[in-house]
Amino acid sequence: MGTLDSRLDGRLDNKVALVTGIGAGMGTGIARAYAEAGATVVGADIDEGAGRAVMDTLGGPHRFVRGDVAQVAECEGLVADVVAGNGRIDVLVNNAGVTKSLGFFDVTEADWDRIYSVNARGLFFLMQAAARAMREQGGGRIVNIASIAGKGYRGTSNVAYAGTKGAVIAMTRISASQLARFGINVNSICPGVTRTALFEQVIGELIERTGVTREQAEANAVKSIPLRRANDPEDIAALAVYLASDAARNVTGQSWNVDGGLQWD
Repeated sequence: MGTLDSRLDGRLDNKVALVTGIGAGMGTGIARAYAEAGATVVGADIDEGAGRAVMDTLGGPHRFVRGDVAQVAECEGLVADVVAGNGRIDVLVNNAGVTKSLGFFDVTEADWDRIYSVNARGLFFLMQAAARAMREQGGGRIVNIASIAGKGYRGTSNVAYAGTKGAVIAMTRISASQLARFGINVNSICPGVTRTALFEQVIGELIERTGVTREQAEANAVKSIPLRRANDPEDIAALAVYLASDAARNVTGQSWNVDGGLQWD
C-alpha cells in the first residue's frame, strides 16, 4: 500500500514520538505515518543500517537512534536521548519484538529468555522510562504493539511469544489504570496476520518445518481470516496514529484487534 490517507495529516502536529523497531514492517509503517501526521519521529532499532535507512527517507526533523530494548539501561537511554534532543516525549510506540516458528516441545530456555527479554521485559522498562518523563511534563501517550496471539489465537508462532503478548495486554491495562492520574493514556494494538519481515520469517520456518510450498503456507496463513486478507503495516499504522492523537484523548487501557475478524475479543 501507499501512504496513509491525507485526512491523517496534522493529527500529530507538535508531538515528539519515539517508535521502536522501525527498521522494517510495522515499525517502518508507523514511523512514516507519524511523520505524515505531523509528529517529530525518533526511530529506534537494534539494526543500525536498517534503521538509519528508514529514517533517512523521512528527512526533516526526524532522526535515528540505535537501541536494544532487551537491555534495561538502553531503554532508559533511549528516553533520555529523546528528551535531551527534542525537549520532551509525547508518544511512545513500543513496537520492537521478536519471535520464531516453534512447536510446543521445541521451545528452549534460550528461546524463552530472548523472546521475553524483548517483548515483555524490554517493553515494560521502556514504558516505565517514558512514563517518568511524561509525568514530569504533564501527560503523554503510550501505544504498545501486542498481538492476537496474546488473546489465544491458535495460529501463533509459538507459546512463549503468545505469553509475552498476553503480558503486554495485561501490562497495558494495569499501566493505564496506574498512570491515568498523570494524564498518560496507555493502549495496545493486537495485529493479526501482518505482512512484515517477521511474517516472512515465520512463513519460511513453516515451509522448512512442514515441507509445504510457499503458496500453501501463505494460503494457510490467511484462509481462516473472515476478510480473506492479511494486514499491511499501514493498517496498524492508521490505528497507531489515532491512539496518539487528540481524537483518542479519552481512550485508555484498551487492546484493539486489527486482524480481519479473526478474534472477537
